[in-house]
Formats: sequence, C-alpha cells, structure tokens
Amino acid sequence: MANAKTAKPMTKAQVIAYMSEKTELTKKQTDLFIKELMTLAYKEAKKSFVFPGLGKLVVVQRKKRTGRNPKTGESMIIPAKKTLKFRIAKAAKDAVFPPKA
Repeated sequence: MANAKTAKPMTKAQVIAYMSEKTELTKKQTDLFIKELMTLAYKEAKKSFVFPGLGKLVVVQRKKRTGRNPKTGESMIIPAKKTLKFRIAKAAKDAVFPPKA
C-alpha cells in the first residue's frame, strides 16, 4: 500500500479518464466540460465562484506589509494587492478529515 507521503496526485489525464468512466461520457466531452467549468470559474471569480460541496474562489485584498529580501536580508515594504484564494467548504473538509466523535 502506498504511503500518503509518497502517493502522487492524479494527473489531468487520469482525472479525465476517471470522470469519463463515471459519467459515461467520452474523454473528449469530459475534457471539454472540465475546461469550460474552469473558464467559467476564472470569469466569475471576481464576484466569487462557488464549486458546490467543494469550496469557493474569492478575491481578497491584502494589506501592505513589511517583508524581508531573502537574498540580502534587507527589510522592504510589500505593496497592497488583490489576490485569489480558494476557501474550502465544510462538507469537503469533513469528508477528508472526519470530525471526531
């Protein structure tokens, strides 16, 4: 049995093959569906995009902060910026890490 530290994540081709088998669609149709879902998620992310039961993509504003240049050790100001985050749904978290009784 594979150790969790050595187990590799599924490749895109493996995901498409698995989903194709489960949905009884062709691999080409499955690939197109996944690509369209990602395109929609990217387009709608500015308004927050929900993957039901998995989580949601949200835009967050990061404040300016002090950082350190790892090469020189010199302090510097990191400017404020917008970034994209994925917030995991409670259902997904509970499915992966069941709550203790």
